[in-house]
Amino acid sequence: MTSTSPGGTLTLADDLTLSRMGYGAMQLAGPGVFGPPKDRGEAVAVLREAVDLGITHIDTSDFYGPFIVNEIIKEALYPYPADLHIVTKVGARRGEDGSWQMSRSPEDLKAQVHENLQRLGLDALDVVNLRFGSPEGPSEESLAEEFGALAELQQQGLIRHLGVSTVSDGQLTEAQSIAPVVTVQNLYNLAVRHDDALVERCAAENIAYAAYFPLGGFSPLQSQTLDQVAARLGSSAQQVALAWLLQRSATTVLIPGTSSVAHLRENVAAADLKLSAEVVAELDSIGQPDQA
Repeated sequence: MTSTSPGGTLTLADDLTLSRMGYGAMQLAGPGVFGPPKDRGEAVAVLREAVDLGITHIDTSDFYGPFIVNEIIKEALYPYPADLHIVTKVGARRGEDGSWQMSRSPEDLKAQVHENLQRLGLDALDVVNLRFGSPEGPSEESLAEEFGALAELQQQGLIRHLGVSTVSDGQLTEAQSIAPVVTVQNLYNLAVRHDDALVERCAAENIAYAAYFPLGGFSPLQSQTLDQVAARLGSSAQQVALAWLLQRSATTVLIPGTSSVAHLRENVAAADLKLSAEVVAELDSIGQPDQA
C-alpha cells in the first residue's frame, strides 16, 4: 500500500479516519446495479487496486446487486486491512425486476444491518448511512423512528458510527438529536449545487460530506466550461470535476465508482490536481442557474 492516502485524510472519530478520495462500489454489479458483473475477476482487481493506491474508504450497500457487491468486497479484501473502513447504507431493497424499493421499517432496517454484517464478514459495521428521501431528492418527513432503530444497534455494538443519506438540513439536525452523525451522503457536484449551505455546515461541524454522483451520475456532466478548463490543464473533465469537489471544503469526501482498474487510477490521480482560485471561480459558474 502507498504511504499516503489520495486527497489526504479526514479524521471523524478516534477510530475513524477516511481517505478523502474513496471508492464507490456500486458499479461492481451488473447493468442497472443489478445482477453479477460481466467480469468478476476485474471487479476483484479494482477493489485490491483501490487499497493498494491508499484508499481507506469504500462505500457499498447490500442492495447493490443485490448482495453481490458485498460478496465481492469480502472475496477481494477479507481479512480487511486494519485502516480500511467500509461505509454501507440501509433503507432500500431490490425487486426481482431490479426495481428500487424503499424499505425503512425499523424491523427491516435492523434486518438489513445484519445482512450487511453477514455478507461482509464483520462483527460490527464502521459506518451505516440511513438512506432517506427519494431519487428526486430529500423530503422533510421525520426520520426519528428509522434513525432511532439504527441508534439501538449502535448501542448494542453492531454499528460504530451513523450517517444519513439524501437528507435535508433539518433532517440532519433531527438525526443529531438522537445520536452523533459522522457522514452526510447527498447528491452534489459541479452542476448540482443546492446543498452548498449543507456542505458548509458539515465542514463547520467536522462531518464528512460524501458527494454521490460526483461526475453527474448516469448522465455524465456536460459543460463547455468544464471541457475548456480541462483542456487548458491537460487533464480530463472528470479529473477536474473531482478536484473541484476535493477543494470545495475540508470535509468533502468522494466516492466515485468504476468497474475498471484504469479508470480507477485516473480518478485517484485527480487528487493531485490543484486548482487555482481563478480556475475555481470559473468552475463555480457552472452551478449558477444561467450556466447549469
